[in-house]
Amino acid sequence: MKVRPLGDKILVKRDEAATKTDSGIFLPESAKDKPKQGKVVALGSGPLNKDTGARLSFSVKKGDTILFTSYSGTEVKINDETFLIMSEDDILGVVE
Repeated sequence: MKVRPLGDKILVKRDEAATKTDSGIFLPESAKDKPKQGKVVALGSGPLNKDTGARLSFSVKKGDTILFTSYSGTEVKINDETFLIMSEDDILGVVE
């Protein structure tokens, strides 16, 4: 199944949670934090300019690694993989 986000929505694959600390201690499932970074998988057609009705371009592109808040986006499961669908407003920055 393929998913194409609509409008100003972005499909993001969240990075995997760390399974052990830097010092080598393995973390149980209850202690793992959900990563606040991921990779842009697909983009919608762009946000709508309310004055002209034209579509604006996104400030991110497919393949960018982005940072976002803990509670941003909506989790969806596609082909046994978990993705986030979020607005461009939920993105805090791009990792370069």
